[in-house]
Amino acid sequence: MSNVHLDALDEQILRLVADNARIPFLEVARACHVSGAAIHQRIQKLTKQGVLKGSQYVLDPEKIGYETCAYMGLFLKDPSDFDRVVSALEKIPEVVECHYTTGDYDMFIKIYAQNNHHMLSIIHDKLQPLGLQRTETIISFHEAFSRQMPILHLAEENLNEEECDGETIAE
Repeated sequence: MSNVHLDALDEQILRLVADNARIPFLEVARACHVSGAAIHQRIQKLTKQGVLKGSQYVLDPEKIGYETCAYMGLFLKDPSDFDRVVSALEKIPEVVECHYTTGDYDMFIKIYAQNNHHMLSIIHDKLQPLGLQRTETIISFHEAFSRQMPILHLAEENLNEEECDGETIAE
């Protein structure tokens, strides 16, 4: 994976849309002192480069009845089954993240359940049949915070710079 070139305008746009994905392009344009068309083109470029992966509403799992959040380390019986297991995990709606990891686990997942009984049924009925040797589960009592990756001066130095609402951007 290679990094993409981001200039100061890209940084400013990313800060604004990361804080509020529903911010109108014209509002972004005004904050950055460029045209709406320029913002539209930059957003398209950042999306095409994979920097932006779309926008979405974020559901609060507890508000919709999923009171148990757990992180689970998975140990596969046969590590060559990675692709098959990942494909099967994608079909389990309660599994919201899956990571390949270093260390003790073959994979690490984040899972939501309505309660502990539901969690047990997911483990027993949906996860164990995937060919797991065993699992290790860590229950999360409460999410202290969750945030986007910060945009910390990723842009390369530019010769022509101007001030944009307290942020330096390229012309």
